[in-house]
Amino acid sequence: MSTGWPARLGHARIGLRPIRRGDARTWREVRARNVTWLAPWEATSPGLRVPEEASFTAMVRHLRAEARAGRMLPFIVTYDGRLVGQVTVGGIFWGSLSGGHIGYWVDRDYAGRGIIPIAVALVSDHCFRTVGLHRLEINIRPENAASLRVVAKLGFRPEGRRLRYLHIDGAWRDHLSFALTAEEARDGLLNRLLASARSEPTAPGQPG
Repeated sequence: MSTGWPARLGHARIGLRPIRRGDARTWREVRARNVTWLAPWEATSPGLRVPEEASFTAMVRHLRAEARAGRMLPFIVTYDGRLVGQVTVGGIFWGSLSGGHIGYWVDRDYAGRGIIPIAVALVSDHCFRTVGLHRLEINIRPENAASLRVVAKLGFRPEGRRLRYLHIDGAWRDHLSFALTAEEARDGLLNRLLASARSEPTAPGQPG
């Protein structure tokens, strides 16, 4: 077992690094521009409305503490050095499970450039090869066509439908569950993605 944190990952113009308090201004600006874009896909707490501006510092403090404890890997996604999204491995449990789940979002202005598939591939390879996780899971709303393409390209296996799984955009929403184990990813997800990209261009779409 290794927390694998802090870590910096990257391929070509895409990078992943730990989130930090200094990201506040840019993160708020990106999030403000993407409120409508992200609302149909991001989990919410019923009845709770906390302004992002007021909660950013507390959020970063919490994420970093969870990362140090080995329960989370919170990455900022960059494109040519600019903050364009996040990929987080959360819900990490060790012992007989040794698994976690992946969530992500991307700035609408950068959607369709293949950023999130590469970011998820980099994070997955890091989790399997360095951190020592055995299983990764991604849960996606059935309406999120772009995220469904991401898991298909990376070879995540469908495991069924979870009814009213997460509260999103004012209601409890069904999700489709996908998973991958270390044995299924021995060739590396980045290698797998790059091989598929040579025959299939990335299509624009929505964040997951």
